[in-house]
Amino acid sequence: MENLQYKKQRHTNRFHYSQDQVMEKPFDWGQIRRLLGFMKPYSRKLLPGSIAAMLLSTIIRLIIPILIGKVAIDMAIASGDTQFLIYLVAGIGALYVLNYVANILRIKWVNVLGQHVIYDLRKTLFRHIQHLSHRFFDTRSAGSILVRILNDINSLQELFTNGIINLLTDSIMLIGIIGILFFLSPKLAIAVLVILPLMFFISTKLRQSIRRSWQQVRMQKSRMNSHLNEAIQGIRVTQSYAQEPENTDYFEALNRDNFESERIATKKSAYFGPFVEMSNAIGTVILIAYGAHLILTNQIEIGTFVTFAFFLGMFWEPISRLGQIYNQLLVAMASSERIFEFLDEEPNVETREDAKALPDMEGDIRFEEVVFAYDKDRIALHEIDLHIKAGQTVALVGHTGSGKSTIANLISRFYDPTAGSVRIDGEDLRDVRLEDIRRQISVVLQDTFIFSGTIMENIRFGNPEATDEQVMEAARAVGADDFIRRLADGYDTEVEERGNILSAGERQLLSFARTMLADPRIIILDEATASIDTETELKIQHALQTLLKGRTAIMIAHRLSTIREADNIIVLEHGRILEQGSHEVLMNGRGKYFELVKTQFQSDGK
Repeated sequence: MENLQYKKQRHTNRFHYSQDQVMEKPFDWGQIRRLLGFMKPYSRKLLPGSIAAMLLSTIIRLIIPILIGKVAIDMAIASGDTQFLIYLVAGIGALYVLNYVANILRIKWVNVLGQHVIYDLRKTLFRHIQHLSHRFFDTRSAGSILVRILNDINSLQELFTNGIINLLTDSIMLIGIIGILFFLSPKLAIAVLVILPLMFFISTKLRQSIRRSWQQVRMQKSRMNSHLNEAIQGIRVTQSYAQEPENTDYFEALNRDNFESERIATKKSAYFGPFVEMSNAIGTVILIAYGAHLILTNQIEIGTFVTFAFFLGMFWEPISRLGQIYNQLLVAMASSERIFEFLDEEPNVETREDAKALPDMEGDIRFEEVVFAYDKDRIALHEIDLHIKAGQTVALVGHTGSGKSTIANLISRFYDPTAGSVRIDGEDLRDVRLEDIRRQISVVLQDTFIFSGTIMENIRFGNPEATDEQVMEAARAVGADDFIRRLADGYDTEVEERGNILSAGERQLLSFARTMLADPRIIILDEATASIDTETELKIQHALQTLLKGRTAIMIAHRLSTIREADNIIVLEHGRILEQGSHEVLMNGRGKYFELVKTQFQSDGK
């Protein structure tokens, strides 16, 4: 139990850190209007037809009770005009058929409109997230991001497919009914509608509480999805340590919290329906009692009373639906706040409007008094001055946390320096188009990510325009062709996410082939050979001679044997450069590098 409580507290703290919390904001119609802006591209094609069908249906529904009560009863039946009554019944039947057709068209057009809006909203959000900086992903779990793109947008579907058009329909219907009720009998209308101020007061009191409840639902779903993503990704670790029971208990706790938040939100939302029914009952009692008095005193006719009763029954229907639509708006508000929080997120690293083009890099890299901090309490680099000449192979060595990967991240412009500048070919990276930088720099990581798809598609990720022959040539160049052809379907072999059917060495070879195909000017190898066996490493070393020829290369490696031939070895400690030079120079200097080599030599048992 203690372990479960600790894990739950850790998870809660992580979500606090990831800013995935209930946001205390008043109901913002501007937020809803912003959502409606996604309907604009379809406002000329689908929206006019939907509104026209809605108006036609509403007008028919307002006309029919008048025809039944005032015309049929007070005129046709009262005068005994059978022929007129027959024509009237036929006309009412035709109106019902026309209303049926209008509703079919409205539902069809509105659903198509809603699906287009949801499609565009999800596309816009995904595209925006793709361009956000690494800092954004550092503070948010993959699960919480998935919830925004999938669940939060799905929750808007009902609003766009039915809610908005129903809001217009019921609002017009309500205004029409109130106008007709007062036209038929002002005294009776005032008597039966006396309950409205109380309804308004209670619904206003519930509004803020219901909105917070739906926000809590979104947060709990985000937490549960985040844990699911984490549990699935880490299933091997979970099973290795026999933590399945604890993981299940923790998911049960999250699932229970999600259930409780849904229950509370649904319960609060359900208050509207019974309250409207009670109001309807009170209004009906008033109608019968006071209406009978008006009939007996000859202040209204029976047909007028019947018509009034029709419209009063119709009055509570849009009131009830408007309560449901309001609940939809509250859900949409909670979801839209979370969606627009992401859409309003600005990349920390982006291309300036006046950025220069740098289509052909030479690969000359300079760090000029570079300071970098991930946050104010954690400085990763201290006034780094560094020059990497074009075509050089430079190795970065040092203990974990010394700043090696930070330097690589700054060269790729995944982050911008806190102070100082990083220059390539003399140009400050902040003044160069981001796409020109990323297109000419390739990063090979220790943990190679393999996408779901074929081997051919995974290699082609480095250059989507490459032909099949170019893909195979890149694989042959790095020695990946041999093991690929041994697979069941060769280059057409399907691999799942992260490439679990492949060994660590095979995944790394695919990563090298992908890099070879991209043909970058600068290559960053971040512990790229750490997971590779000695035999595979020999293949990689041979492939690197071809891959790195004429290119600038930055190698980060714990295996110091892999960097002996580097043109320059830079030794880092706590974000500072301690020493640099060739392997021979540093060994003769008997400094930090000498100690690292000696320690590794002893640990390897050589």
